Amino acid sequence: MAGTLASYVLGDTVTQFSTVIGVYLSALGVGSYLSRFVQRGLARRFVEIEISVALLGGLSAPLLFFAFGEAPALFRPVLYTTVLGIGILVGLEIPLIVRILKETAELRDLIARVLTFDYLGALVASLMFPLVLMPRLGLVRTSLLFGLANAGVGLWSTWLFAPLIGSTRDLRVKAVIAILILTVGFASADFLTDMAESAMYTDPVILAKQTPYQRIVVTRAGHNFQLFLNGHLQFSSADEYRYHEALVHPALSVAPQARRVLILGGGDGLAAREVLKYPGIREIVLVDLDPDMTRLASTNALLRKQNGDSLLSPKLHVVNADAFVWLGQGEDTFDVAFIDFPDPSSFALGKLYTSRFYAMLRRRLEPWGVVAVQTTSPLMARRSFWCITRTLEHAGFTVHPYHALVPSFGEWGFALAALRTFDPPTAVPPGLRFLDAPTLASLFVLGPDMAALPAEVNRLNNQVLVRYYEEEWKQWN
Repeated sequence: MAGTLASYVLGDTVTQFSTVIGVYLSALGVGSYLSRFVQRGLARRFVEIEISVALLGGLSAPLLFFAFGEAPALFRPVLYTTVLGIGILVGLEIPLIVRILKETAELRDLIARVLTFDYLGALVASLMFPLVLMPRLGLVRTSLLFGLANAGVGLWSTWLFAPLIGSTRDLRVKAVIAILILTVGFASADFLTDMAESAMYTDPVILAKQTPYQRIVVTRAGHNFQLFLNGHLQFSSADEYRYHEALVHPALSVAPQARRVLILGGGDGLAAREVLKYPGIREIVLVDLDPDMTRLASTNALLRKQNGDSLLSPKLHVVNADAFVWLGQGEDTFDVAFIDFPDPSSFALGKLYTSRFYAMLRRRLEPWGVVAVQTTSPLMARRSFWCITRTLEHAGFTVHPYHALVPSFGEWGFALAALRTFDPPTAVPPGLRFLDAPTLASLFVLGPDMAALPAEVNRLNNQVLVRYYEEEWKQWN
């Protein structure tokens, strides 16, 4: 849970899980070592440890959410201190259990049984977490539920080990108090989550939903609203038109005869809204991983108004699948493709910017096909921007990088690519809010502070782009 929460708010999933698991495993060793200093009252100490694990572990998710919202600079110290504390307590458990039960079986059988159940329990819990608990309960309730399980074990142990403990009244009172605290927390999980998220976001949260893939949050300020995925801003209704006009219209201006369009990502329906402004488009296939995102964009009144009911268009077909897998499995081809993924802040997202991904995309394009890709900021993440450009070129595309100012994000980058030599477009349809012919021409002019830098190709086996991105955005955060 700690690794998942850290990857939500900090990005870079591999780093977060590696460091959290590393600290936890080390803490298990510390706890095991410290168990040698527990000389008397082993059963009583075991129950007290269970109650402590219940409270610290159960309250860990809301604690970490609040830490990030109220004092982001302190999030990492709070994260690792919490993980260290839980690990030490859990590390104490097994040595104490073995010592408590050593009179009931031979040591070799006892250790085998204890460790077997420990590892099998870990397997069951680790499978339930992503497949059942997270999608249905969310992080905060899941954290509190496991805390309740530990508190229940502590209470049960007062009967199981009653002959070894002696007076158990105080322990049972403590266990019951822990259960009551965690039960109230579980019942109030939505309230706790809302409080934590209110601290994380500048504007009031009006919608929050945990899906199997991400945390979707919508905030509102006056007439404008913002969509966040895993704590990262995806768009603001005040200026998203600048981003989506810049993403869509240059590509369709280069391919005026386009009939079949592919959108990878873009589950909010905003890129599709711009594509539907072209009456010649006959079919749009939108591939987005999260069915809850596309469902929300097609049912929520705010999002439907913003995207113009684009996801309800008879021309549009939604596919909820991993775009990487989907590209490799199909055979049908498209005239234009739009790549509208979140920034490559993790290896799960970075794979969607690799030479392998673009090679698969090539196979799904007509020979005259055109691609537009969002490529993060050429000003704030300059090497990342050019890494994506170089990767597209390595995959066989002719690329024209360009940029647009989107106030909510700053200077933002795109790449216009094709399987043939072509010139940047010079005209767009009339009536757009942001783009006209002179503005379009200016997008393809990059000043000295956004000029090309040396950058490696982003390959599936090294994902150098994720490292570039992490290093460059760190200085701005």
